[in-house]
Amino acid sequence: MPHILQIDASARPGFAGNDEHGSHSRKLSRRFVKRWHSRRPGDTVTHRDIGLTPPSFITQEWIQSAFTPPERHEPWMEGVLAESDQLIDELLAADILVIGTPLYNFGMPAALKAWVDQVVRMGRTVDYDPTTPEDPFTPRLTDRQRHAVILSARGGTGFEPGEALAHMNHLEPSLSTVLEFIGISRVHRVAVENQEAGGELLAASVAEAEYRVDELVETLLATFRATPVPA
Repeated sequence: MPHILQIDASARPGFAGNDEHGSHSRKLSRRFVKRWHSRRPGDTVTHRDIGLTPPSFITQEWIQSAFTPPERHEPWMEGVLAESDQLIDELLAADILVIGTPLYNFGMPAALKAWVDQVVRMGRTVDYDPTTPEDPFTPRLTDRQRHAVILSARGGTGFEPGEALAHMNHLEPSLSTVLEFIGISRVHRVAVENQEAGGELLAASVAEAEYRVDELVETLLATFRATPVPA
């Protein structure tokens, strides 16, 4: 049965429409998971709230530990990499990665970048072979069908591909690049826009995003029915 890893990166702890200054991205990620569970109540979910409990930033000790071959690890290195190992294990267990995230200053929140830096790791999620400089990287998350769902929220509008501000959107393109680098190439995206405008423009964007989330759930349900997750 499919397993979902839900990542919430918003600094806002509440939900838009229910709480003052509530999060639209959290509302979308919760909607996705609740709708999925309404159709497949037996499927499991791991929820990691990095917006409220951010992962650690990369340090010199982390770099030294991550790039030291396991057979040469010193005892302290295992402790340095323990958080990274846990986050990677959660990702490896997931068939669907649901990321709820705001667009902060044209990119991802620092907490989400910290999570990315912890899970993109040589020997665990990607391999590197210097003897093939033309194509030295091999993603390791290609053992089965995995999907990533990026559910974002933006203050303005026009950030979709082909629109006027698309060149300033470094959130979904960056996440897609990272996910494909480690082997998750099936990436889906839905966004709420016009938070700063508010009113009818925001309401229309929210309604459209919720409709697209519901459609995406149905699409992925059909995909997993056609290609069941290996036991």
